[in-house]
Amino acid sequence: MELGIVVGRVTATRKDENLVGSKLLITQPLNLDGKTNQNLPIIAVDTVGAGIGEKVIYVKGSMASRAIRANKDAPIDAAIVGIIDSLEYENL
Repeated sequence: MELGIVVGRVTATRKDENLVGSKLLITQPLNLDGKTNQNLPIIAVDTVGAGIGEKVIYVKGSMASRAIRANKDAPIDAAIVGIIDSLEYENL
């Protein structure tokens, strides 16, 4: 699992039929200290009702496609699986 912040939304009127009804959000990866890292933003399928500006937990790869209950055959590389309420981190 990885940390990110939702920075935008993608609207695609034409997409794979397995993605119809899915909300697509642009997610910027975060470091543990809450700062954005140098990775490019990703597009993730939202499974929890996240919105722009919220810090989230997302998964990538085969775990992402498992996060979608309705359709396990959807072509998904990343899925938002949690909204972060608080995060405590101590740099040792």
